[in-house]
Amino acid sequence: MILEVWPCIFQIQELEDRYGGWLSPQIREDFAYYASICFKHYGDRVKYWVTLNEPNVVAIRGYRSGIYPPARCSATFGNCTSGDSEREPFIAAHNMILAHAAAVNLYRAKYHGEKKGSIGIAMNTVWYEPVSNSSQDKQAAQRAQSFYMNWFLDPIMFGKYPEEMENILGSLLPEFSDDRLQNGLDFIGINHYTSFYVKDCLYSTCVQGPCISKTEGYYLRTATKNNIPIGEPTEVDWIYVYPEGMEKMVTYLKNRYNNTPMFITENGFGEMHQPDSSINSFLNDDKRAEYMKSYLDALISAIRYVTQTFGYTHMYIYTCA
Repeated sequence: MILEVWPCIFQIQELEDRYGGWLSPQIREDFAYYASICFKHYGDRVKYWVTLNEPNVVAIRGYRSGIYPPARCSATFGNCTSGDSEREPFIAAHNMILAHAAAVNLYRAKYHGEKKGSIGIAMNTVWYEPVSNSSQDKQAAQRAQSFYMNWFLDPIMFGKYPEEMENILGSLLPEFSDDRLQNGLDFIGINHYTSFYVKDCLYSTCVQGPCISKTEGYYLRTATKNNIPIGEPTEVDWIYVYPEGMEKMVTYLKNRYNNTPMFITENGFGEMHQPDSSINSFLNDDKRAEYMKSYLDALISAIRYVTQTFGYTHMYIYTCA
C-alpha cells in the first residue's frame, strides 16, 4: 500500500487563518506532527509513504497564478485579493521542502526500524523538449526542468536549489541551513502525462508567443513546432500523447539523482466529461488503450536500459468537466 499525505488536504483553513499556511515556518512542525500520527497508526500496513503530492503545482497554482487554494497572486498573474507572485511561491516551496524533510527525518529516526517502510515525494513532471538544437533552446529546456521539478528535488537530494534558479533569482530564493536535507527520500514518485517544446527567452527573442517571467525561468512553452503538435492532442488541452517523454523523463531523473528508485504514481489519458456517452463508447476506448500501451512500452524500455528499480502504481483516466 502507498499512502499519500497530500498538501491540498493538509492545507486546512484553520492553519491558513492562524498563521498563513505554507507561508509560515510553523507549518513544518505541524506537518511533522500530522505525519507522525499517520506513521504510528498506519505504519504496520503502509510500506511506501508519499509526503507531498505535486508540491510544485501547489506552489505555482496556489501562490503564483492563484487558481488553487489559498488563491494568492499578484494582479499581473491572476485575479486574487492578495499575494505576491514573484516572492511567495518560493517561500511556500521552501516550507514544503523542509516539511517533507521533517517528516522523512522523523520516519527514519523513530519508525523505520520497526515499520521497515520507504518514504518519498511525488512530483508533477513534464518532459521539456528543446524546440531546436541550438544551445540556447537546450539551456532553456534545462531551465524549465529546474524551475518546475528540480526546484524541489535538488534541495531534497543535494541540499541546495538548482544552479539555474540561483543564477537568475539570487536573493529571492530562501537559504537552507539544515544538512539533513541531503538524500532526503527513498524513492521519487513521478506523475507524468505529457510533454512540451521549449524555446529560449533569456538569450534570444521569442516571436511565437509570450515568454514567462524571470521568476519562472525565461522560456516559452509551446505544444507545436512548425505548426505540428508534439504529439496527438487529447480532449484535455494540456495533454498530448508523447510516449517518448516518459522514457526521457525517467532517464533524466535516473542520471540526475543517482539512480534513485522511482514509481510512476500518476499517468493517464485525457478526455472531457461526456455525460451522454453510452456504455459501449466507454468500453471501446481505443485511444486510451493505445495511449497506455505506448507509455508502458516507453516505460519498459526505460526499465530495460536505464534503471533497475521501478514501480507503476496508478493509471488515471484524466477527465475534466
